[in-house]
Amino acid sequence: MLVGYMRVSSDSDRQSTDLQRDALLSAGVDARQLFADHASGAKDDRPGLSKALDFVQAGDVLVVWKLDRLGRSLSHLLTIIDSLKDKQVAFRSLTEGMDTTKPSGELLFHVFGALAQYERALTQERVMAGLAAAKRRGRTGGRPPVIIEEKLDAILAALNEGMSKAAVCRNFGVKRSTLIDTLARIGWSGPSPPGTEPHAG
Repeated sequence: MLVGYMRVSSDSDRQSTDLQRDALLSAGVDARQLFADHASGAKDDRPGLSKALDFVQAGDVLVVWKLDRLGRSLSHLLTIIDSLKDKQVAFRSLTEGMDTTKPSGELLFHVFGALAQYERALTQERVMAGLAAAKRRGRTGGRPPVIIEEKLDAILAALNEGMSKAAVCRNFGVKRSTLIDTLARIGWSGPSPPGTEPHAG
């Protein structure tokens, strides 16, 4: 049995819905076996896709109008197709002519798998190169300190004088999360004893 899946980015995108529906119906999909989502391709929550994947059984073929209607990324697309293969469900994309019931479609699927692996390797290489470059410049991974040392000295003095953190945030224009992170980073745990000078750690 052929099972169709459609996705459009918004409820107002009616023309694309009709285009996909017409193409899927022309390909032999029964209108009763159509599933759809009105959601961005990047969104994880797609109830229509979940229903379609739950509905298909061994021997069925999941059909889409175009590959980008199914997966939010190449790796996500391959994960879905892999899960279909585990259930002995074939996959067909009308626009790209991909059909895993045919040898050519199976070959294309393996090519996509190799491309996804290549994409992941390149991403990892770029991340490692960026970290190495930052380290050469004396920086390490993670967010840099947001509060400059001069302002931090004044903030510590105010806190040691008994000013509340909420008041410090208002008076110095600092976000509470930034203040908390900074104080934790320098190990500040409370007002210093009388006569102790504040320091930035």
